[in-house]
Parts: sequence; structure tokens; C-alpha cells
Amino acid sequence: MQSESQIPITAAQKRRFAVNLAVFYSAFFAVLGTHMPFFPVWLKAIGVDAAWIGIINALPAITRFTTLPQVTAFAEKRHAIRAAIMLSVLATAVGFSAVGLQQQPLALFLIYALTCMMWTPTMPLTDAYALRGVARYGLNYGPLRLWGSAAFAAGSLACGYLVDVIAPRDLIWVIVAWAVVAVLASLLLQPLDDLGRRPPQTHVGKALLRDAGFWAVIAAAALIQSSHIAFYTFSAINWQLQGLSGVTIAALWTLGVIAEIVVFALSPRFSLHPSTLMAIGGLTAVLRWIITASEPPLALLAIAQLGHGFSFGMTILGTMNLLVQRVPSHQIARGQGYYAACNGLLGAATSIATGAIYARIGDGVYYVMAAMAAAGAILIWSARHRLKAQPQSEASGG
Repeated sequence: MQSESQIPITAAQKRRFAVNLAVFYSAFFAVLGTHMPFFPVWLKAIGVDAAWIGIINALPAITRFTTLPQVTAFAEKRHAIRAAIMLSVLATAVGFSAVGLQQQPLALFLIYALTCMMWTPTMPLTDAYALRGVARYGLNYGPLRLWGSAAFAAGSLACGYLVDVIAPRDLIWVIVAWAVVAVLASLLLQPLDDLGRRPPQTHVGKALLRDAGFWAVIAAAALIQSSHIAFYTFSAINWQLQGLSGVTIAALWTLGVIAEIVVFALSPRFSLHPSTLMAIGGLTAVLRWIITASEPPLALLAIAQLGHGFSFGMTILGTMNLLVQRVPSHQIARGQGYYAACNGLLGAATSIATGAIYARIGDGVYYVMAAMAAAGAILIWSARHRLKAQPQSEASGG
């Protein structure tokens, strides 16, 4: 059987894979960009009280470390990552349609829980599919992923405009519409799982979890990424209290997304080892949260927001490149599932903790986030020699 590196590849195949994946990333992240800021608005508009909104909004994080790893492992075992993506986005569109027909909190909770079980695996499955394509076609992850970031920002801005045009009770159908677009975009994804299939292997997941280098990568990434949670949750509230207008707050968020897109676009030129990229991301997060905690003037705050390209973008790039190096191609979906589960578990715990911390010390919560980011940077830096010396993926492309 030919290995992936021996399969002849034409420039047209490479370009078609990249374009189709970029289209799907755009469609899927448009769903995220409309859901994240405006799903709670819709819940409030249909009369759901704050306690239930909090419970319902916790469901995506819960499914990330409960059902998500099982879904990704099952898809990988069946050599069906692409099929799982297509089924996942279809179930998402159907699920959000069913959610939109409900108004009772308990019914919403149950249907949304079922929807999240199929929706949350889409991101790690897509990244697993992308990383397999990166290895096979010799592509760079960053330029593919930037289209998702751009679509997230565009989706949020478009939905923000629609808030002033349509009734808040109809916002759910904007999310559904983007989910349908994602279903159509998933049909463009090229088959990858049928090539280079391997015979069934036993205990591959256990072998991966015994890899200390793999644990260092996903734990460090979870620490650095979870350090952003206080910002995601409380930045707009804080900035309003500091007298910033809604337009200014939106502009500050947009600056961060633009910086992220620029980092992804320039990533093919980066020559540093991925562990160094992650360490830079963590250290930038430390500096960013310390500045944010001090209630800086607007100009300095804007500079700190540009740091999002490093604290988030560099961390993602380093993580994905290390996973494609560290995890064998036939286990990449499982690796993505474990990564998402670790991120979800620490993210959910951090979200709960930051609420209590913010209630006591306000902006001081950012110092706690800085400590988390520093821990992540130290962890990945201390593991850098192991990660450089022992790449595990026989088809890494890295």
C-alpha cells in the first residue's frame, strides 16, 4: 500500500483542497461568530431567565470533555473523519432548528444538549482533517485557518447589524441559516480518509496518553488558551464601566481578530520551533493581562489587544504544528479530541472560577489569568527538548 507521501499530488489537487477547506472553515466559523455573542440574546428575548441561560450556555463546554472525545475517536476508528464532519454540521443545523421552535427552558436544555453533542466535535474533526491535508499536500495550517477567523468577525458584525433590524426572537434563524451554509460547504470537502488506511490497531489511544510530550502540548495549550476566558467574559463589562462606548469596544475586539488573521497569514514565514511559538504566545498573554488589569489608557489598551495575534494566534499555530509532528496521522482525530477535552475541562473550570474571583477583586482577575498563561509558557518551554528530539508522526509533514 502506498504511504501518503508516495501518493502523486498535482498542483490542482493541492489548490482545490486548500480552497474547499477555507470555504468550510469560513462557513463553520460564521456559525460560531453568530452563536457566541447572540445566542444568549435570543434566549433572553424568548423569556428564559438568567439562571437557565447560565446553565444552557454551559452545555458546549461540558460536551467538550464528555462526549466529544468519544465522537472523534469513533470517527477515526471508522476512517470517517470527513463523513463525521458532514454528519456533525447536518445535525447542528437540524438541532438549532429544533431549538428555535422551543421556548420552555427544560425542553431547550435537552434539545440543545443533544445538539451540542454533535456540534462541538466539528472543530476538532475539522482540524484533524486539515492537519491530515497539511501533511499530505505540504500546506501550512495558518493560511487555511485565517479564513475561519475572518468569517467569525464578519459573522459577529453582520449579526450585530441584524440585531437592530430584526426582532431578537428571530436571531436563532440567523444561526440556523449559517449552519445550513456550513452543511453545503461540507459537501466540498475532498475525501482523505480512504487513502492510506491502516489495519485496525488496539490501544492506540492509551499509547498516545502515555506520551509525556503530547500531554505537555495539550496541557500548556489549555493553560494559555483558558487564560483568555476572563477577557472573553468580562472585558466588555469592564470597558463599559470605564466609560468606553459600544463602538470603541467593538473596535478593540476587531483589532484582536485582525492581529490574529495577520499572524495566520504570515505563519509560513515563521522558522521558530512550534514549542517556541507557544512559549511566545504564553508570555505575550502574561504581558497582555497585566496591562489590561491596570486599566490603561485607550492607546495602550489597543496595543494590548493587538497582542491577541500572539497570545491566541501563536499558541494555536504552535499547538497544531506540534500535534501534526507528535501524533501519527492515523491518530490525529483522537489527538484533537483529547486536546479539545483538556481545553474544555480547564475552560469550564476557569469560567466558573473567574466569576467568583471577579466578584471579589474585579480587574484583579486578570492577574490570575496572567499566572495561568505563565504556567503554560513554562510548561511548554521545559518540554521543548523532548518535543524537538522525539517527533512521533511518521507522516507529520513537519
